[in-house]
Amino acid sequence: MEQPARILIIAGSDSSGGAGIQADIKTVTMLGGYAMTAITAITAQNTLGVSAVHPIPAEMVLAQIDACLSDIGADAVKIGMIGSPETANTVANRLAALDIPIIFDPVMAATSGALLADDATRAAFERLLSVASIVTPNLPELEALGGRDAILAHGCHAVIKGGHGEGPILVDELWSPAGKITWLEAKRIETRHTHGTGCTLASALACRLGQGYSAKDAFNDAVRFVRLALLEAPGFGAGHGPLGHQAVQDFWDE
Repeated sequence: MEQPARILIIAGSDSSGGAGIQADIKTVTMLGGYAMTAITAITAQNTLGVSAVHPIPAEMVLAQIDACLSDIGADAVKIGMIGSPETANTVANRLAALDIPIIFDPVMAATSGALLADDATRAAFERLLSVASIVTPNLPELEALGGRDAILAHGCHAVIKGGHGEGPILVDELWSPAGKITWLEAKRIETRHTHGTGCTLASALACRLGQGYSAKDAFNDAVRFVRLALLEAPGFGAGHGPLGHQAVQDFWDE
């Protein structure tokens, strides 16, 4: 039996299970990968918002990373909520020596609008951009990071997510420093159950890249996975509900 791709996820925990580490693990598992975690923050949240955030000290985040890499190893890394500028710099310094795909989802706010990165942490994102293979901003995050060219100047690819755009048609784009590689247009899925879409997309990308897929094929699969999970959302909660990660398995090969 072929061993699954090993995906190290560096991100925060979502107590409600819809986003963060929990969404990452579900995504990687559904796509046939093996998920490992380095938790950067513990949050108390649900579909209505984030009520508390407790960052994990940078040295403990690093200890988790080293425990995974020194024994099991990794085929790709996904970075989500980072917690603090100290953690951002510590993680970047540790990952700089790795020669594997690194996906950075520059999480600044939850779907509910709650801020998950302060100004100092966002400033430290520059260090993570320098080690990332692909960065996955939504439109507000893209603007906060200085735009597409500012991201591509770091030598990484960018997946620009169109979910925050206007109108009935969404456009997701994959760019390399040399220019646009591909894009996908699709009808907007009208639903309030969108909690964890960004986490899910980035983890799907990491899993597919860790499995040896090209950037274009990984992008196509990641977008498709998110759309299927949106359609299969279980309807939990009174606010922005979680996706239906588990239900996707039944439809993936159709």
